Amino acid sequence: MELTLKIVDADGAVLASSTGRDETFLVYRQSYREGDRVVVEVSEPGHVFLSLEGAIQPGLVYMKECAYSLAVPFGDKRKPYSPNAFRGDIHRLSARSTRPDEIIHRRNLALNPWDDHANRALFPHARANVETRGEAVFAARNAIDGEKANDDHGFWPYTSWGINRDPQAALTVEFGRPVRIDEIVFYLRADFPHDSWWEKVSVTFSNGKTSCFPLVKSGVAQAFPIEPCIVEWVELHGLIKAEDASPYPALTQIEIWGTEAPETGTSRLRSKTIPEAPTGALVDDA
Repeated sequence: MELTLKIVDADGAVLASSTGRDETFLVYRQSYREGDRVVVEVSEPGHVFLSLEGAIQPGLVYMKECAYSLAVPFGDKRKPYSPNAFRGDIHRLSARSTRPDEIIHRRNLALNPWDDHANRALFPHARANVETRGEAVFAARNAIDGEKANDDHGFWPYTSWGINRDPQAALTVEFGRPVRIDEIVFYLRADFPHDSWWEKVSVTFSNGKTSCFPLVKSGVAQAFPIEPCIVEWVELHGLIKAEDASPYPALTQIEIWGTEAPETGTSRLRSKTIPEAPTGALVDDA
């Protein structure tokens, strides 16, 4: 796989670029300006490891399209990221294709620290019908960014998906290809007593099945094995709030564990046997 990293300004001019076979690095020795974008290009769809900012964890993601673009965040859009992210006058970016043994094992298939609203190429991708006040710190992408600190809210690292007090709120995680999942893990936001919590949530799978999960007032991981199934997306909905004084339940993180689907994935996966996984309106606050 050929990979290219670029920094592009608001007018589309390429400020820096680097291309390599299976791996490439780009060191950008300038401060970012508003309108700049980080662009990743690949010669073919597939799995890649991306490290687009030194202050953000690298991510193993799936590129369904051959180009992905991330707008460098400024202002309030910077709040979901580390205060050190995208700042300063030197930035190291890297991208590499994956080895078969790196993508065949069971992992959290919902993790993508590079997701954002405009993303349609890089998976997984999270979207929601509601986000509190449209603020970046309560966006759907925060539920799959890997940040699990949950005893506060409203700024990094306490990012979350806020539902604007809407009982009809729903969050969809798209994988961009069929995957085989076997466990779902919820991290509720736990800034009690500011926060409330959900006593029950439902998850509908792209295969048409729906499961319900009981939750408790806790900030620890609440894990639920499910019957292994092959899906392309899951939707979290049917959020039943506890009867307490706070109107603010929220989700810090959702993990969806499993493997690549045996009959799908990159051509390098098709010759492999994938091991069986175990069964098992605006408001005043967030």
